Amino acid sequence: MNSTVHQTVILGGGFTGLFTALHLAHEHYPRSVILIDKNERFCFKPLLYEYFDGEMDSFQVVPRFSELLQGSGVIFVQDTVDSIDLHQREVKLASGNSYSYSNLVLALGSVTGYHQVKGAQEHAFPFWTQADAIALDKHLRDCLQRALQTEDAEQRRKLLTVVIVGGGASGVEMAATLADFLPLWYSALGGNPQEIHVVLLNHGEKILDGDINDPLRPNAEQELQKRTVPIEILRGAEATAVNSNSIEYKTNEQVKTLPTYTTIWTAGTSNHPLIQDLPIPKEHRDRHNHPLVTPTMQLLDFPEVFAGGDCVAVQGNSLPPTAQVAYQQGATIAKNLKAIALGEELKTVKVNIRGTLLKLGLNDAAANLFNVFEVAGEPAHLIRQSTYLTLLPTPIHDFKATEEWVHDEIFHHHLDNQDVGKKVVQAVELVGAGVVGVLAARRLLKMLGDEDKNQTS
Repeated sequence: MNSTVHQTVILGGGFTGLFTALHLAHEHYPRSVILIDKNERFCFKPLLYEYFDGEMDSFQVVPRFSELLQGSGVIFVQDTVDSIDLHQREVKLASGNSYSYSNLVLALGSVTGYHQVKGAQEHAFPFWTQADAIALDKHLRDCLQRALQTEDAEQRRKLLTVVIVGGGASGVEMAATLADFLPLWYSALGGNPQEIHVVLLNHGEKILDGDINDPLRPNAEQELQKRTVPIEILRGAEATAVNSNSIEYKTNEQVKTLPTYTTIWTAGTSNHPLIQDLPIPKEHRDRHNHPLVTPTMQLLDFPEVFAGGDCVAVQGNSLPPTAQVAYQQGATIAKNLKAIALGEELKTVKVNIRGTLLKLGLNDAAANLFNVFEVAGEPAHLIRQSTYLTLLPTPIHDFKATEEWVHDEIFHHHLDNQDVGKKVVQAVELVGAGVVGVLAARRLLKMLGDEDKNQTS
């Protein structure tokens, strides 16, 4: 390795990686920065459902890295990482190129975990990327068209049955989304929307069990039954095999078969293979085999390497694998990289869990803010949208500036000071400031006002 190399290499363009790069550019980091990702586009995963069902456009949810980083000074390399040599401080790519580094940022995330279920990887649809969303969209539209053309009732039922495996947040959001817009698609083609059958296959007895969204379970249970077509929840059902035209599952010690041409896999994740292969001893990994990082976001054995997101675990601090956590970790990593370059003291990460947000169908959601304030329905949908819109990455010249201006000018100078208004605005502000957040607050205030009128009339 050339000891004079002073460059930072970031592996992975998810929330941690991209926002580390954007923060470095915004803070005028004095060293060169290279961001490497195998995809051409960043994927804002929390809003992938909105891209999938047509509520939002590609430029919002899956913008190109080249556009986001334009003018930032960050070099974007579209390539697949082949190996990471922590001892030699070198990253090798599938193209044959290699990069040495003075500092490395590991932000590779996790991968879909199929948990050795037979046929799952071959026949089930994952939902992680733009390509996944496009593939699933094409498949579902094809199924609906074929269902219209067949007179075989059993065949039509298979074509119109969708099974989602996994009752965590991703599975619940997917089920609710499909149960709303698939009937709309099918009805527009001339089909009977009530023939659409959406099934949520959950290993445990409770959906959202052990998830950060656990407090929202009562709302979720209710809202899943209020969709355009009700969702069938199979509890205590463990997927055992996925075929092209069915899924097998075990329940009460019996194996059953559910005919379907569409199985969607949202049943957890696994460690990224590159992270799994790092020369990190077992005692410096957590029980899920994630490498441990210090509160300053550095690997224990390699302090020149920073890491964040769901590919690692912070020592003594259990954090959920969410966008808001990865975003804040990226900001801390950027600050510490700059501190190293300037010879300053490093800071520990302080993650503020602002709340949980769950999409429950078209224009519907549930929000739990700091476990003290719950909102459901359309107001929660608006809060959810406003929150994520403030986190959407933008080109470097707009990064943070717009959010900070709106935060100062709108929230602190122009909103009224009624007590109920304060509570609503504070709730929206705590989760995310932005123009849509203001609209959400005002819409919620109006709804509260209408309720008061109804109660007094």
